[in-house]
Amino acid sequence: MRDIMRTYRAPREVQARRMSGAPREDRALAVLMGACVLIFVAQWPRLSREAFLDPSIGFDARLAGALFGWIMVMPLVFYALAVITQLILRAFGTAGAGYASRMSLFWALLASTPLWLLTGLTAGFVGPGAGLTITGIAALGAFVIFWMAGLSVVLMQRNEGRA
Repeated sequence: MRDIMRTYRAPREVQARRMSGAPREDRALAVLMGACVLIFVAQWPRLSREAFLDPSIGFDARLAGALFGWIMVMPLVFYALAVITQLILRAFGTAGAGYASRMSLFWALLASTPLWLLTGLTAGFVGPGAGLTITGIAALGAFVIFWMAGLSVVLMQRNEGRA
């Protein structure tokens, strides 16, 4: 929890510390699954609102769809995105940065979850509008900034390794 809060102040520092040491795929998977579970939970207020406004599809059915999407599908999507990122990094000469690039993506997702939770609450209690747009942009922006900060750490570590 402290690392998530520190990421908002010094994302590169937190990313560098989290990537130090031996690669641990179990830790990367735990970070990814934790982020996906929290984002799934963030969907509950919006799903409840949608079920109330349109009872043709019940809350439980909407919840089951979100559960499948965030717990089964999205981890695979994020792993695919990590592979694409690794291929792009390899094209720039940073071979061997697989774990670090995956961890930067997964940590960025987990660190941005407080804003995704706020977006979910806004969607559930306020509904569509400027507030939801602003919180959604803030959550996406935080994710992208944290991810780019992590990738910059990956690139710096690889460049230092060459010197």
